[in-house]
Formats: sequence, structure tokens, C-alpha cells
Amino acid sequence: MLIDAPHRALRFGVKTTPMHLAYDDILRVWEEADELPELDDAWLWDHLMPLAGPPGGAVLEGWTLLAALAARTTRLRLGLLVTSNMLRAPAHLGKIATTVDVISKGRLIMGLGVGGTRQPDGPNPAVAEYAAYGLPLPSPGEGLARLTETITILRRMWTEEVFDHDGPFTTLRGTRNGPGPVRPGGPPLLLGGWGDRTLRIIAEHADIWNVPGPPHNGTDWIAERARVLDAHCAAIGRDPAEITRSAQIIVDYADPAATRAHVRALAAAGIRHVVLALPRPYPDKAARWLVDEIVTPVRENDA
Repeated sequence: MLIDAPHRALRFGVKTTPMHLAYDDILRVWEEADELPELDDAWLWDHLMPLAGPPGGAVLEGWTLLAALAARTTRLRLGLLVTSNMLRAPAHLGKIATTVDVISKGRLIMGLGVGGTRQPDGPNPAVAEYAAYGLPLPSPGEGLARLTETITILRRMWTEEVFDHDGPFTTLRGTRNGPGPVRPGGPPLLLGGWGDRTLRIIAEHADIWNVPGPPHNGTDWIAERARVLDAHCAAIGRDPAEITRSAQIIVDYADPAATRAHVRALAAAGIRHVVLALPRPYPDKAARWLVDEIVTPVRENDA
């Protein structure tokens, strides 16, 4: 488990973004990765419309797809990187996640993030996506408060037989969640984000912290964000080593050496889990390519 070994050698996952791709394209990568012990986990995203390319292109819904892939794999840990907290009611999300955990026989990692919020400036793809699906776009403050409430509800669904909940956004009466998750206490909680207020929530609740790395963000920025997380942990009396540091990067098929350099830089910045996101279209034997060109060379160089 990721949360059991924050100081061991780097662990690697693969991410297939289900945008402009057919189910069979994604399935073949997951089934291949499931046979490669060098890869520990596999991930999807959580959007309802494309964020790039033709706006009418194919996008498969994340949790439905994850359930299908859980049934077709046997070893990989799996999850969404990350679930948008605004797309599903908290208790409904808890039921969905528990179902996937049961289907996978306890392999779920519960990836979760704030989701779309109103932003003061710059492009915001959430505006069109939320409008298309009739979803409210909250302020950042409300988004963070909703995230905290969802975490509370998930934890209760995974540890209590029946409960009521009176929160700022959700009222529940007589909530039950059978069957419960496979492992006592439920799946490990991965929280994604990097803002100061989000990092406080991560310090309080996360087993794993994930942040986008290259090409979106450099390792110096990630190291600075990690120091903020450490400060939040110190403020609440939590050992920061309890939180596995995770980053996702987009691999470069044409320049695997550059990708390996990014991985090594992330490791030097304290990252212990790297999710390797595959650009589309996926080449033949894409998971094997990741192992041969990225994972094995990095590990052999560091041995």
C-alpha cells in the first residue's frame, strides 16, 4: 500500500485520460499494466466533456469506466486522479466508491479534489462543462467547505453502520452503506490540490497528496508547496511523513530521457509516487514502454 511505505523506493502508476479514446484503447493499456509488477496502480480522470481537441469528442464517465476496468484487472491499485467533488452528492459518491472497492476486492484508492470553482480571471473549462450538465459552479471557499464535508461523510460511511449528518450543504438521515469497503476504515484517501487552504485540508485528512508535475509545474514549485504542507502538518501536530507525496507527469514518447530526468528531479524533491500519464493515441504495448523506458532505467540508475 502506498501509505505504508512513504520512504521506500519510488512507486509508479499509469494514467489513461479517457478523452477522444475508445474503451478498448484504455482497456488494453490497463490489462497490459496489470501484468507488469513494476507498475503499482492505474488512474483515470473525472470530466464529462473534452478539455482539449474537438469539443464533441468522446469522453467516458470516470467512475462507470473505473468499475468496468476493476472487473477486468486483478492486481493494480486504481482510482480517479482525481474525483471532482462537485459532480456527485457526497453519500452517493460514497456508495459508488464502495461498490468499486468491492468489485476490485479492495484495490481502490479514493482520489478526490475540490472540482470546478468560479475563478476571477483566465480560462476556466469548468464553466462550459458545468453549464452543460446543469451543475452549480461554487466559489473557491464553498468548494473547499464542500470537500471537507464530503470527506467527513465518506469516513462515516466506511466506519459506521448507520448515521445521521447535519452539515452546511448536506442533510442525511439513517444512512447505511452495505456492503462496506473491503478494508477496515475504507480505501486510502488521496487528495489533489496545491492552494494554501487546500493543503491545510490535505494535512488534516489525506493519506496521499497528489499534485501535477511537469510539464504543468516544475519541481521547485512542488518543493515549495510541499514545505507549505509540512507547515500545516506541524501546526496541527501531524507527522508529515504520514502523507505519501505523489505527482503526475505527462510522458514524452519522443524523449524518454527528458521524462526520466523529470522523475529523478521529483524524487529529489521528496516525491515517492509518480503517475505517468500517457498522451493519446496510445502506442502498441504502451505500458511495457513505460516500464522499459522510464521505470526500469530510473530504478537501475538509483540502485
